[in-house]
Amino acid sequence: MESTESRWVIQDDDDDDATSDLDADLRLGRRATVVDSEEEEDSAEQRLIRTGPRIDSFDVEALDVPGAHRTDYEDISMGKKIVLAFQTLGVVFGDVGTSPLYTFSVMFRKAPINGNEDILGALSLVLYTLILIPLVKYVLVVLWANDDGEGGTFALYSLICRHAKVSLLPNQLPSDARISSFRLKVPSPELERSLKIKERLENSLTLKKTLLILVLAGTSMVIANGVVTPAMSVLSSVGGLKVGVDAIKKDEVVMISVACLIILFSVQKYGTSKMGLVVGPALFLWFCSLAGIGIYNLVKYDSGVLRAFNPIHIYYFFKRNSAKAWYSLGGCLLSATGSEAMFADLCYFSVRSVQLSFVFLVFPCLLLGYLGQAAYLMENHADAGQVFFSSVPSCAFWPTFLIANIAALIASRAMTTATFSCIKQSTALGCFPRLKIIHTSRKFMGHIYIPVINWFLLALSLVLVCTISNIDEIGNAYGIAELGVMMMTTILVTLVMLLIWQIHIIIVLSFLAVFLGLELTFFSSVLWSVTDGSWIILVFAIILFLIMYVWNYGSNLKYETEVKQKLSMDLMRELGCNLGTVRAPGIGLLYNELVKGIPAIFGHFLTTLPAIHSMIIFVSIKYVPVPLVPQSERFLFRRVCPKSYHIFRCIARYGYKDVRKENHQTFEQLLIDSLEKFICREAQERSLESNGDDDTDSENEYPSSRVLIAPNGSVYSLGVPLLNDFKDTSNVILEASTSEVISPVSPDSPVFDAEQSLENELSFIHKAKESGVVYLLGHGDIRARKDSWFFKKLVINYFYAFLRKNCRRGITTLSVPHSHLMQVSMTYMV
Repeated sequence: MESTESRWVIQDDDDDDATSDLDADLRLGRRATVVDSEEEEDSAEQRLIRTGPRIDSFDVEALDVPGAHRTDYEDISMGKKIVLAFQTLGVVFGDVGTSPLYTFSVMFRKAPINGNEDILGALSLVLYTLILIPLVKYVLVVLWANDDGEGGTFALYSLICRHAKVSLLPNQLPSDARISSFRLKVPSPELERSLKIKERLENSLTLKKTLLILVLAGTSMVIANGVVTPAMSVLSSVGGLKVGVDAIKKDEVVMISVACLIILFSVQKYGTSKMGLVVGPALFLWFCSLAGIGIYNLVKYDSGVLRAFNPIHIYYFFKRNSAKAWYSLGGCLLSATGSEAMFADLCYFSVRSVQLSFVFLVFPCLLLGYLGQAAYLMENHADAGQVFFSSVPSCAFWPTFLIANIAALIASRAMTTATFSCIKQSTALGCFPRLKIIHTSRKFMGHIYIPVINWFLLALSLVLVCTISNIDEIGNAYGIAELGVMMMTTILVTLVMLLIWQIHIIIVLSFLAVFLGLELTFFSSVLWSVTDGSWIILVFAIILFLIMYVWNYGSNLKYETEVKQKLSMDLMRELGCNLGTVRAPGIGLLYNELVKGIPAIFGHFLTTLPAIHSMIIFVSIKYVPVPLVPQSERFLFRRVCPKSYHIFRCIARYGYKDVRKENHQTFEQLLIDSLEKFICREAQERSLESNGDDDTDSENEYPSSRVLIAPNGSVYSLGVPLLNDFKDTSNVILEASTSEVISPVSPDSPVFDAEQSLENELSFIHKAKESGVVYLLGHGDIRARKDSWFFKKLVINYFYAFLRKNCRRGITTLSVPHSHLMQVSMTYMV
């Protein structure tokens, strides 16, 4: 839903009093929101209410720029849309487009041709595989399960996390749901079922872990696809030399394939947009060649292969060949390889451009290509091993061979870019070690390049080509990796249908039964041949899965330990506003992952350093389960202690697709400006509260609901006090470090000068900013306790420690000079 419309939210029963004010605002046609305090916990009993557009009152800029973020493709012209659809050929469809190079070759090696009926049966299998998996499942259904234009297994997981609290990392805040890009769905008649599923997921730790395991397994298969796709595509295209040059040997084909792979991964860094424009025409020529060769063979040999559209030929094929036909299913699946890339690469293009390109160009050309190959085989059974290149007319062989090799290289790029996208998503959601990510486009934020992963995929692809040069074995490994991703996607999309789309249960069960049943049938075929060398891809996927699971497990354990050991507010009050030490002029930005409470490592700073800065801001870089967080809703501020302490919390919220390119000066300026806006609005609210004191009988409690008037005249209902701790009960005389700016206020003063207090605090911030900003980095490491079981010691002390030591530190994206850094390490025993 757009943010200008009403939306449905889960409302705590404790906020009943505020609800009446919300309803009153809605009757007047005004916007409303309910805010939470930092120490407030979620209520166990909740109910659904309807409110106006959600805008976070805590957010420093949310009231200035209302409205949801729009995707990169909403405002482009028709001409650019055509160019965008053209680019999809080179980025999205390269993999599925090159499947005619090897599909029939692999199928007929496993089930040799005994007659023309076998060709019709195999062709019918391929045609209906293309119709059911790429067309019906992905283009017509799965593409619509995107997360605001982002595709892939982690995008599905993020979409589910947005609608149910299934993330294992306990850093969720109610205010996250008020980000405009959440766009929660309005309830339908299927709402009751959806809420039951949501409740079951949130209350079951087993289901949460199962869901995470499915996502990690799917992602590991996507990365494994990034290894096997280049090996399969390049080796099969270069293998066409055996048809054109009789004297060429197998080892020479392998060496040429190795050279092509090195060139391919070397140009990967030049970006998706640039390469998409370069290779788009090449793929267009490839698809036109497929269609032209197919029509030529249909006319010249046997147009009777069109009978394969009758699915009865599939039954006859299995009846005649039984076990061999079942083995050939692994080869048949190769016709649909690259389907997952259409979804995983969705971040680079719009849904509509992918759908139009596939339906009106890619799909018809693929059908004609397979029909033409089958027509050629009707009279040339002996050429089944290299059917594609054998079916090419002799006069067009070398141009077609050149275009086929270019298309194979492009197909490899499609899966590589999908791998980059999945790794960035998993990193942002805490399931993969941080790596250096290069954004290759200034306009489209989804265009990325990860150098480490690029060279890692190259090395493994070269190993695969050099050790398993048999196209059948590589094809079987290809099928295993592709089916692993497909099955995980089917399960996650089914959950999206139940929880988010809320469509009829019959439709959901039909989708699950048809596609999961089909994929399990294919999977049983490829697993039967796993001992022939394709087991290598399974081992690789398992290693990737363990890396992601260990990182997620260690990160969650570290965060939970920090939550348990955070400092109490009573201790801070006992230390006083000077924190038991000297408050030196300046601003200290203490980076920590906690979103609530005072991190224990702050106590480590207090006991280690002789002085602490006059203003402290706890900065938490937090990724929320949305692709993008609008800049106007980036920062979330709260006070941590009484006003005289000058301690704030800042949560900098990013989506998993967001780009963090700010240098440290820009980040500091944005943060300070946002803090000043927060303080001004805080003063405005306190002024409203003081004006309302005459109308209330209670002097010590805040009213249950108030109204905040924004600069644009909009009225916002506030259900919970913005400042629970601050009725100005502190009468502490400030020390020299603070009294230069803010004069002490006599506790006997009957009237508090709000304007003077605001001016003094803003002046204090300016003086602190002039004194300098220092980044206080607390490196919190974890070690397993001595009494922990052996497996936990192994995972935490060795595997997770190794990953954490070698991953990229989050602060590197801000380019902070060493002169502005101060680091303290702390080890937690878990």
